[in-house]
Amino acid sequence: MKSVTIHGLDDDVYEMIRKRAKSEGRSVNKVVKELIARALGLDEKNKDNLKDFADLCGVWTEEEALEFRGAVKALSRIEPEEWQ
Repeated sequence: MKSVTIHGLDDDVYEMIRKRAKSEGRSVNKVVKELIARALGLDEKNKDNLKDFADLCGVWTEEEALEFRGAVKALSRIEPEEWQ
């Protein structure tokens, strides 16, 4: 497991994190880890939501993603004469 040090954190931000940790009876470190995970969509609640929709949206393999990108590449080309 890696460690990160955050330099220059605003006093207001730190104070909000500290108050939240105190009100939840947790450490500042645990609250910060939870906030980061939630912001990245990696918290347990979001993981469950993604599982709920897996059958609807599916997951591509790298090969399928490359094939799709190749198929739609021409769509990103701008034809100036079509815009005059």
